[in-house]
Amino acid sequence: MLKIGVFGVGHLGKFHLNNWKEIKDVELVGFYDPDDKVAQEVSEKYQLVRFLDAGSLIDACDLVDIIAPTPFHFGLCEKAIRKGKHVFVEKPLANTMEEARELVKLVKESNVKLQVGHVERFNPAYIAVQSIPMNPMFIEVHRLAQFNPRGTEVSVILDLMIHDIDIILSLVKSEVKNISASGVAVMTDTPDIASVRIEFNNGCVANLTSSRISMKKMRKMRLFQKDAYIGIDFLNKKTEIIKLRTPQDLDAFTFDIETQNGKKTIAIINPAIPEVNAIKLELEKFCEAILYNKPSPVSEVDGFRAMDIAHQILQKIRHNTINS
Repeated sequence: MLKIGVFGVGHLGKFHLNNWKEIKDVELVGFYDPDDKVAQEVSEKYQLVRFLDAGSLIDACDLVDIIAPTPFHFGLCEKAIRKGKHVFVEKPLANTMEEARELVKLVKESNVKLQVGHVERFNPAYIAVQSIPMNPMFIEVHRLAQFNPRGTEVSVILDLMIHDIDIILSLVKSEVKNISASGVAVMTDTPDIASVRIEFNNGCVANLTSSRISMKKMRKMRLFQKDAYIGIDFLNKKTEIIKLRTPQDLDAFTFDIETQNGKKTIAIINPAIPEVNAIKLELEKFCEAILYNKPSPVSEVDGFRAMDIAHQILQKIRHNTINS
């Protein structure tokens, strides 16, 4: 039985609480949140103990779940790791690259596991294509959201685009060669909309657009590779694959096209989308990693790599802004 302590019970924190209550082999021992109004509401609704001292809650737990604002990630993670506690921390891993680098070092030196909350890895639309061999050479991403003051303590790169950066880095087995980026701070002091091009050493190119001032919501990723197109709609939980037909594509809708190399048979496949709760699944998988000593599904190194690219993008935007 893993004892769980939750740090930060605001909007997303409540989702975590609801899911922890449904997960087997765990016990919620309490929460820490400095907001008295929120804390009272949560304590009464969930019948949970409110800890007034972060260290006391860490001492009472096996696993700490950190959903506090990004500037508090490092301090809470460091305390927990040094006390030998496993850590689940929402993305981004930390507020600065120095903090992120130190956390990677601390985890490596300790006997604990850390998972970063890149929840899109557990989105049912993304899970639906995990059995498909993926070697994308061109990637196009649009992640658009309507403006919400919550979460604006960080830029749109660290708030939204970092989800797609994480997934792209997990798919493209090559080092980043070059980054081009432009962005504009519209409603806040940091970029609210950004357009980014990432080039990899193997020739793959990824174009990413993220905005938190859009009139409509969109979370789509399109992957183009040899003989196949894979479309993933993270928002509407839909996936589409268009590819050259193989003997395994028995149930696919097919049609023929004429090419310079003769007739080709195209298959359109809509994989079954599993009915999963992404937040619950990511928490369950982390518990499994702890209980059965398996690697964290999204490790501190994964979180560090995504942050590293995100900060390189921010540097490019700052450079372009200064020189414009």
